[in-house]
Amino acid sequence: MSQIVALRCVACGRTYAPRVGYTCPACGPADGILDVQYDYAIIRRQLTRKALAHRPASHWRYRELLPISERALMPALRVGWTPLCKCAALARHVGVQTLYLKDDGQNPSGSLKDRASSVAAVLARAKKIPIIACASTGNAASSLAAMAASLGIRTVIFVPQRAPEPKVTQLLIFGATVFRVLGGYDDAFRLSQQSCERWGWYNRNGAINPFLIEGKKTVGFEIAEQLEWQTPEWVSMSVGDGCSIAGAWKAFRELKLLGLIQRTPRILGVQAIGAAPVTEAFRTGEKMRPIVPETIADSIAVGVPHNWRKAVLAIRESGGTMINVTDEEILDAMRYTGRLTGIFAEPAAAAAVAGLKRAVQESIISKRSSALAVITGNGLKDIRAAQQAVGKPFEVSPDGNGLEEILGKQRLIDKGAQT
Repeated sequence: MSQIVALRCVACGRTYAPRVGYTCPACGPADGILDVQYDYAIIRRQLTRKALAHRPASHWRYRELLPISERALMPALRVGWTPLCKCAALARHVGVQTLYLKDDGQNPSGSLKDRASSVAAVLARAKKIPIIACASTGNAASSLAAMAASLGIRTVIFVPQRAPEPKVTQLLIFGATVFRVLGGYDDAFRLSQQSCERWGWYNRNGAINPFLIEGKKTVGFEIAEQLEWQTPEWVSMSVGDGCSIAGAWKAFRELKLLGLIQRTPRILGVQAIGAAPVTEAFRTGEKMRPIVPETIADSIAVGVPHNWRKAVLAIRESGGTMINVTDEEILDAMRYTGRLTGIFAEPAAAAAVAGLKRAVQESIISKRSSALAVITGNGLKDIRAAQQAVGKPFEVSPDGNGLEEILGKQRLIDKGAQT
């Protein structure tokens, strides 16, 4: 952590030594979210394009801008440097000139959350804390369980009652002790916080642990580097608690500060209509008001987002905006994203694509624009939602009776040309 100079509260602006704790002592856990500050003058001399060219293809290549020691033991699982694809057919469907997808569903546990969880596991091991805990709708938890398992650390996970079974199964496979809380995500979060305080576990909750957003921001570093330091005009991400989108913006801001990029993108934050307290705070300029979330996109079904302030500040600073989409638009985006790109996005990830499409329709984003959507999680994480999006397969008898008729209706054969 030699390059970290302070932790700054995003609410009151006070600065503290890096070991102050998880949140601002003056503002308290509810509002006192901290942001990691680095010595950018030193980093500018070390983190150059030339230096990066010789480093391993993982998110640890940006170690000067991560809160880890050079001597720290890293997880064996490779995190980051996920594919970035140019998607011409999807661009035409969404309505922009150029569209890229950054597929973080190809991280080890299937989501962007591996970036934060790997940092949490490294820090817990460095502090010799044998147990890490968190609350999660699934992705953060499964990523934590995987990263911790690779370093021999035990995990205790609290998930809400509605957490999808594939995500819960991942947790159990990775050896986590899992508690399904008979309530929502916010209930699971409270119980997780209380447990960490009572038993001294390392707290992986990205909503309050300032070091985890540092792992998430590596997605922004990779976007810039993979596009040869020419960022798109817009980057779209779904928003739940607000950590991921704030991290991505911090990456672009730091890259410009270091002289590695000349232009930062505008950020489009996307929420589901039934779970949009951050959008409301962004539009009104008022403090976030808690809600009871209702959306098919469980990964962004957060009624009390603790990092809302960081998200709002990031989007405003980028010159971007926020938009809401319906569950029907999300399901539709899962279908056409898969059909046009071969990338299987979970509902929360597909929301970023749906948000781009709606933003073009509302003339927020120009049809001449270049854009990128971050696919934050793999669709296999939530098979129930995927089944709802696509329906069921056709059934035919072993002798193929009715096969030709179905193929004809699907325009897969020309029935008139059959002999």
